Amino acid sequence: MAQEDVFKKIVSHCKEYGFVFPSSDIYDGLAAVYDYGQNGVELKKNIKEYWWKSMVLLHDNIVGIDSAIFMHPTIWKASGHIDAFNDPLIDNRDSKKRYRADVLIEDQIAKYEEKIAKEVAKAAKRFGDAFDEAQFKATNKRVLDYQAKRDALHARYTAAMQGPDLDELKQIIVDEEIVDPISGTKNWTEVRQFNLMFSTEMGSLSDATNKIYLRPETAQGIFVNYLNVQKTGRMKLPFGIAQIGKAFRNEIVARQFIFRMREFEQMEMQFFVKPGTELEWFKRWKELRMAWHQALGFGAENYRFHDHEKLAHYANAATDIEFKMPFGFKEVEGVHSRTNFDLSQHEKFSGKSIKYFDPETNESYVPYVIETSIGVDRMFLSVMCHSYQEEELEGGDKRIVLRLPAALAPVKCAVMPLVRKEGLPEKAREIVNLLKFHFNTSYDEKDSIGKRYRRQDAVGTPYCVTVDFDTLKDNKVTLRHRDTMQQERIDISELCAHIEDKVSIVSLLKKLQA
Repeated sequence: MAQEDVFKKIVSHCKEYGFVFPSSDIYDGLAAVYDYGQNGVELKKNIKEYWWKSMVLLHDNIVGIDSAIFMHPTIWKASGHIDAFNDPLIDNRDSKKRYRADVLIEDQIAKYEEKIAKEVAKAAKRFGDAFDEAQFKATNKRVLDYQAKRDALHARYTAAMQGPDLDELKQIIVDEEIVDPISGTKNWTEVRQFNLMFSTEMGSLSDATNKIYLRPETAQGIFVNYLNVQKTGRMKLPFGIAQIGKAFRNEIVARQFIFRMREFEQMEMQFFVKPGTELEWFKRWKELRMAWHQALGFGAENYRFHDHEKLAHYANAATDIEFKMPFGFKEVEGVHSRTNFDLSQHEKFSGKSIKYFDPETNESYVPYVIETSIGVDRMFLSVMCHSYQEEELEGGDKRIVLRLPAALAPVKCAVMPLVRKEGLPEKAREIVNLLKFHFNTSYDEKDSIGKRYRRQDAVGTPYCVTVDFDTLKDNKVTLRHRDTMQQERIDISELCAHIEDKVSIVSLLKKLQA
């Protein structure tokens, strides 16, 4: 099945099973804005809990804050967002659709890479175990041609983005004969810049209002509070401040479901270090963040680092952690060495000293910062994309199953009476009341037991407990495992301990401490 079709099925599945709904759905939706349903909000909460505890529970020098969405407008002048927070946009005159020029070019680069991968896959199938991928790539004319085109385009694009040079970006699109996916034409406008911040007004009288902005990132709330946290918490360098919160960007080209939205949620941690040590810490945090992702068990081959060639004005090192989505490797987290740019700018624009006094060296200086920034919604999407599977079973039956990591699953256990009579529902309710204080437990009695199993598979419930007539005699239930569909009889008194360790966030955190 084509990956595009798989992605469409995942989007449909998210709505059908209460994970994600289009916002304002009864009014035909609001573009690039989504609501999380009853299962989605639980999965999202578990992702955030996993991140939060991995930061503040496992590190004694990282604490959390919750800063306001509305902040003084000068903050965004200091950070550079008012003057430089722009996307290069281009319109197609025939379809009347607007696109990010950089994304169009990056997609073209990806097409060359896909062509290389297809040639390699065909050769590997033809030669079997004797296939030498490195030698094939170095000698096959078709692969070499694709690689040369890819490298030349990449070099030209990287140079154009340094300014950015908007005329050159347009010329690249023309030279590469990139067509609009809707109209199929190459009738493009010029490329121009568009600021991504939402603005509003604060104040009760029209002649006494202040223009303010919905924050486009949560990081600045950490920077302007770093000295408050340091002093009240008596923190010594190095230390970090973590935050989870909403951010807003007026994305003109929002696409790929919840991958790029106008209202989204970030999990960011700013780690303050002594100048001169930042690149060591940058390397360390790259390793820690990749380990966090891989602890979910999705396979190391589905992750990669993408080091930035074009650095933001505030950075001296930057990398993305990319995950293999159905539409290619895409960024889910960024790790950046932001130098002391942000703190120095806020010191300059506020007129207040926010230097850190180092008791070991008896000197004051502005710390450098390592940032880890992950989109909750993108993380949610990566989990859903990897977990969604369609399986053919013995006898020709099929099932859709979400192989979610048990610790992230919205519902950990579903308790089901075999039939709705003769005391089985009452016994099942007793078991729900026993388990619900330890982990999220649901009760399900509608339809046949087979249909109930399939329904729980589709929402990713790791365990199902079936109460039958033997339960009333021996106090044992049937425990079904989602992934293997194997069943075992287990005493009710052992049920909680048997499940709890496997579905707890602690089970993931222990992997990070190993």
